[in-house]
Amino acid sequence: MIQPLSYIHPEAQIAHNVVIEPFSTIHKDVVIGEGTWIGSNVTIMDGARIGKNCRIFPGAIISGEPQDLKFEGEVTTAEIGDNTTIRECVTINRGTKDRYRTVIGKNCLIQAYSHIAHDCFVGDNCIFSNSSTLAGHITVGDYVVLAGMVAVHQFCKIGSHAFVTGGTLVRKDVPPYIKAAREPIAYAGINSVGLRRRGYTNEQINEIQNIYRVLFVKHSNLGKALDIVETEFEATELRDEIIGFVRASNRGVVKGFGQGRASL
Repeated sequence: MIQPLSYIHPEAQIAHNVVIEPFSTIHKDVVIGEGTWIGSNVTIMDGARIGKNCRIFPGAIISGEPQDLKFEGEVTTAEIGDNTTIRECVTINRGTKDRYRTVIGKNCLIQAYSHIAHDCFVGDNCIFSNSSTLAGHITVGDYVVLAGMVAVHQFCKIGSHAFVTGGTLVRKDVPPYIKAAREPIAYAGINSVGLRRRGYTNEQINEIQNIYRVLFVKHSNLGKALDIVETEFEATELRDEIIGFVRASNRGVVKGFGQGRASL
């Protein structure tokens, strides 16, 4: 299943039914799981750990050295979960001594020309549209969608089920379940369409919406709004997740549209 015009280091660990197309290069410290397809002109460098049934399209570079001046050649990895598709010319850098690994979860779609820098943790079932870019040390939850040409600042966090519209510059943390848009980035409602597609009930969606109305619409003081949510809303897993995310934010979270600059 390996074309003769490809180069595979003899110590690379390749499952027996992996397909590797011509002109691809697989380095020494690489593991590729069963059923994965590697297109032509793909480069997979030391530290790559690729799961089962992945599809990696032409021109992609996986586990390249970090573009970080502090990198000193430490042994790190870039890990890609099962059933993930990586389209043309995507670049994914391996970790540094900060986290020692870059991780892309299962069932993700990383579209053409996207870049995921060192020490990023990306959850399962995420979609990054064309030319989306993550700087280093970013954490992305499950089921996050980044539309085309989104750029995320280093150390930012994006909560699960969030949707970021095309061309947005993400300077602040994006809480779970919301849509973020505009310049500067701001809260633009909850991701109700995505939540319904994933089986959330109307009651759960209404709960999320009511919480964010308090946080981003009714009150300009976020600290006061958090206290109101904590005291006036019944304790649920959804409520606690949202409150926990916002309180734990080091960079500050996006603000509601019309609340001024997108910072705390």
